[in-house]
Amino acid sequence: MGFSTDAIHIGQEPDPATGAIIVPIYQTSTFVQEQLGKHKGYEYARTGNPTRVALERNLARLEGGRFGYAFASGMAGINALMTLFKAGDHIVAGHDLYGGTFRLFERVLKNFGLQFTYANTCRMEEVEKAIRPETRLIYIETPTNPIMQITDIREVASLAHQHGILMAVDNTFMSPYLQRPLELGADVVLHSTTKYLNGHSDGVGGAVILNDEGLAERLKFIQNAAGAILGPMDSWLILRGVKTLALRMARHSENGMAIASHLEGHPKIKQVHYPGLKSHPQHELAKKQMRGFGGMISFETGSLDNAKALLKSVRLCSLAESLGGVETLISHPATMTHASVPVEQRQRLGITDGLVRISVGIEDVEDLLADLDQALAKI
Repeated sequence: MGFSTDAIHIGQEPDPATGAIIVPIYQTSTFVQEQLGKHKGYEYARTGNPTRVALERNLARLEGGRFGYAFASGMAGINALMTLFKAGDHIVAGHDLYGGTFRLFERVLKNFGLQFTYANTCRMEEVEKAIRPETRLIYIETPTNPIMQITDIREVASLAHQHGILMAVDNTFMSPYLQRPLELGADVVLHSTTKYLNGHSDGVGGAVILNDEGLAERLKFIQNAAGAILGPMDSWLILRGVKTLALRMARHSENGMAIASHLEGHPKIKQVHYPGLKSHPQHELAKKQMRGFGGMISFETGSLDNAKALLKSVRLCSLAESLGGVETLISHPATMTHASVPVEQRQRLGITDGLVRISVGIEDVEDLLADLDQALAKI
């Protein structure tokens, strides 16, 4: 079946007890057993909840995977994946990661003996150079947050497998509607479901999706043992959001392209990072491995004062953390999403004090352009 059909129906069959067309919110902590050792598939809500299982089935299908696991946040999902490894294991990670991921790796997981090397995953020679005998995983984001660099998923996956290494992709920025890393050779896909999958800025969650049965069993054990599971209400909210994912992503991409093109021609903007623009250095690769270009844009205003003036003056765009909602959110990576990244590293990556990131919503694009123009006039 097609993507939209799967998004609406997989894991969301009518409730057999009542015929309800929407999956119920099973707001329960435990399940009554018929007799010792005999139950109806559920024992305790940390181990399994029907609303969460419906979401896990749905997201696995949309990403083209066999197994899906939902977590309390995107960071909980990343942490669960890293728990598959042990002290002394080495991970090669993209050098331009979300600040929260970098913080987890550097300030938490290093304390437990995991080792990390950061490489520009757009350059295969740099990735290969970073691999060691003890390397167990290559972890990337594409597009990166917030510079929007594109990594060739197929090439990195091929390199990883040549060395017997797993390869994982954070697909939050694109969603499975625009990019399907498992089909390009990745072993694991991760999402902050808080973002585009939910799409309405009213639920926090994460997901890990994969195909390997042995790896899936280990991850399922960790999900239950560590307990950072997604609750039934948030599972239900994400299921609701996924139903309109295809429609929303098409509109995010349409609006994103219009705004990126407009900003690129604006005299107050120094540079625009958006893979849909022909000026983007990896535009051709983006066209090859993505179905569309999404709604994430970053652009350079030239200084912290300019960024402050812009962010203070927007009216329709909302200054806030996060992304992927139906409403347009605008942020300042250096002091918000990437504040935990050392200043020197931010500067090397191009995350300057003048850089602004925008998550383009699905409002009427003329209104968004007017708001940005009046705010830019204050610079």
